[in-house]
Amino acid sequence: MSTLYQDALRAGQDAVRTTILDCAINLLVTDGPAALTMRRIATDIGSSTKVLYTMFGGKEGLIDALYREGFARLRRFQEQVPRTEDPLTHLTHLGAAYREHAIAEPAYYRVMFEQTVPGFRPSAEALAVAETAFDTSAAAVAACMEAGIFQPGDAREVSKIFWAASHGAVSLEIAGHFTPEDGGRRYDALMAAVARAFSTQHDSKNEGQGT
Repeated sequence: MSTLYQDALRAGQDAVRTTILDCAINLLVTDGPAALTMRRIATDIGSSTKVLYTMFGGKEGLIDALYREGFARLRRFQEQVPRTEDPLTHLTHLGAAYREHAIAEPAYYRVMFEQTVPGFRPSAEALAVAETAFDTSAAAVAACMEAGIFQPGDAREVSKIFWAASHGAVSLEIAGHFTPEDGGRRYDALMAAVARAFSTQHDSKNEGQGT
């Protein structure tokens, strides 16, 4: 009977990397950060520790890879959201995708945002990967500005404000403070409220009230 490592090796190095990361993230979920050792992962997938050290350099490199993988998966998920003619609808769909992805992969979400592994600090490369994960949402905000839906401004900065709101709501839901039904309803209401804050219609209403 072949091991997980042997099965992955036949598919290539990318498959080996994915197998190792999947094992590591599962260990974090089931047994906590103390269980995340190179020896334990090697045992679970049926490889030598040398394979892991060659690929990741050590435990810190492995955790850094988990961090990068989480953001890479988020980016790919957002890039798969179909575009619509209405920029605001597209931005809304991206927000929904962010929540959907976080709930589907809470372990990665915690590595990305909640310092699941004490003392870990992402590398400069990992932080750069994290930044690119929001290119899609920044482009959607820019499209809303160009269409006159949002007030002119720094699209990336506005996208970070959307992100901050999204992160807060999703974190509460993952932690169990919101039921899925309440979480979805509150998330949609929050995203709509943030959008109104940057809306040109919102601005014109304020101007009308001041005259």
